[in-house]
Amino acid sequence: MSETVERHEFGAEVGRLLDLVVHALYSDREIFLRELVANAADAMDRRRFEALTSAASALPPDAKVRIAPDKTARTLTVSDAGIGMTREDLAQNLGTIARSGTRAFSQTLESARAEDRPSLIGQFGVGFYSAFMVADRVTVTSRRAGAEEAWTWASEGQGSYTLERAERPEPGTDIVLHLKADADEYLEPYRLDHLVRKWADFITVPIAIVQDGRDEAANQGTALWRKPRSEVTPEQYEAFYRSVGMNFDKPWATLHWRAEGQLEFSALLFVPGMKPFQALENERQSKVRLHVRRMFITDEAELLPPWLRFVQGVVDTEDLPLNVSREMLQSTPALARIRRAVTGRVLSELATRAKDGAEYQSFWENFGPVLKEGIYEDHERREEIAPLLRFRSSAVDGWTSLPDYVARMKDGQKAIYYLVADDAEALGSSPQLEGFRARGLEVLLLSDHVDAFWPEALARFADKPLQSVTQGGLDLSKFPAAGEAEAAPAGIDVLVAAIKAALGSDVADVRTTDRLVDSAVVLSAGSGPDLQMQRLLRRAGRGGGQAVLEINPRHPLIRALAEGEAEAVPAAAGTLLDLARIQDGDIPRDPVAFARTITAALAAERGA
Repeated sequence: MSETVERHEFGAEVGRLLDLVVHALYSDREIFLRELVANAADAMDRRRFEALTSAASALPPDAKVRIAPDKTARTLTVSDAGIGMTREDLAQNLGTIARSGTRAFSQTLESARAEDRPSLIGQFGVGFYSAFMVADRVTVTSRRAGAEEAWTWASEGQGSYTLERAERPEPGTDIVLHLKADADEYLEPYRLDHLVRKWADFITVPIAIVQDGRDEAANQGTALWRKPRSEVTPEQYEAFYRSVGMNFDKPWATLHWRAEGQLEFSALLFVPGMKPFQALENERQSKVRLHVRRMFITDEAELLPPWLRFVQGVVDTEDLPLNVSREMLQSTPALARIRRAVTGRVLSELATRAKDGAEYQSFWENFGPVLKEGIYEDHERREEIAPLLRFRSSAVDGWTSLPDYVARMKDGQKAIYYLVADDAEALGSSPQLEGFRARGLEVLLLSDHVDAFWPEALARFADKPLQSVTQGGLDLSKFPAAGEAEAAPAGIDVLVAAIKAALGSDVADVRTTDRLVDSAVVLSAGSGPDLQMQRLLRRAGRGGGQAVLEINPRHPLIRALAEGEAEAVPAAAGTLLDLARIQDGDIPRDPVAFARTITAALAAERGA
């Protein structure tokens, strides 16, 4: 070894940090480029700041961060024209984490004017070590602004490093990564360009990737969300919307604001104008991007709850540390406060836009089922979400809301009635609605996958209980039906008992009902979950219970059975139950036997 080369052992804490970074800290090794670019941008900000008081530190007008892959040498070089480091800086910042150049520099900002403070990104001496995830040797050649001497720091990340004098014509730093055998992807300019746009697109320092000997710009360099809304054009909003979410439509809503006070952050969020190509049911996490001081940290911070996962965009804050804990953001109190604030702002925007029924309809048809999940999942927000829900109804065309339904309720009506089924088209003609229509009682028609769950979670709205029309025990007698009802046949009680005996355990009970007009039979849920929930439980292999068969004593078929021969009842009972199941979108207990029964009845009718 040359006499000019100094060999040093890492501080004990650096050895532990290296092992942590390479094997445990980061979930994605590509993050190394984010860290190195952040450090480089930070160094240039520091030089720009120092130039305010020292002409020797003036930043060149064409200064940029350059990323240069070399396939022949299998190296990746990240260069900057930043503040640079002396020999002592290299030893302190890269040989130990007891002192960080950025951390020390931050202390000088406390006495600086606000307009002179650059945006600090990264924390040199911590994220730097992520380079060893992709490199088996790293060299750092640096020259401090205002100094004539350059030094090279080099290490294989195995417990020691070397320092030696070097040559660098201008102040700044070159970090050379000698890539591992499995890191070839980071020698491809297109891959590097993708990573810069993903992780550092809006760093204000220019970033270039060397390709075929030319510097190709790789970042926009403008944090759009940090600009005042008045300075952003609709075209810029649309371009950013399409880039952040890979969308091709126009946003339905754009939310751009800055929160100030105890908690400071900037946000630029979008509600898409159309459903995404990938079903929202497949991915339940919010993908709003979290930035700290313009630097992209993660899109897995879950800044919005799952029931607002259709919202896209960026939240950028100064109130979170950009250091080794950036992968552990879930537990920070500041992030929890940001989540609450952002969620509240999105709900406020939806409430404002919901006042325009025609405009809100397009949003609801795209994302209504997702928003309903909030009733089931978010106890604190239920009262805010409920007025935003929209429904089809048995009484009005188009969409209606819970407040509108309550305003139309009949005098003496105590509950908000609803009906849930899989088939939206069949809901409007369901026999379950006959008695309600005859009495002028409105029923909300629900057919989304989540509709079997959220009404029970909400339970009440405007002090009115939500009541499924398929649940037994509904008393509609206080509301007279249109027309004069016929008297029930004399033998109806005997018929009910005979049908119940014939069906046995296939039903929980058999009884007459006054909520049918044209249909002979209908199912109800008895005292358990409503019919839709019973079906879901059965499909999941979790039982679900038996339904109650309700019969219309005034229907010609029921009247004929009550007045006819008792021997015909057992066979008719099974058919009546199967018919009731079909009416509710279920299948007969034995489809083959049911088909034979219907075929035989048709043949008998025609004398075959």
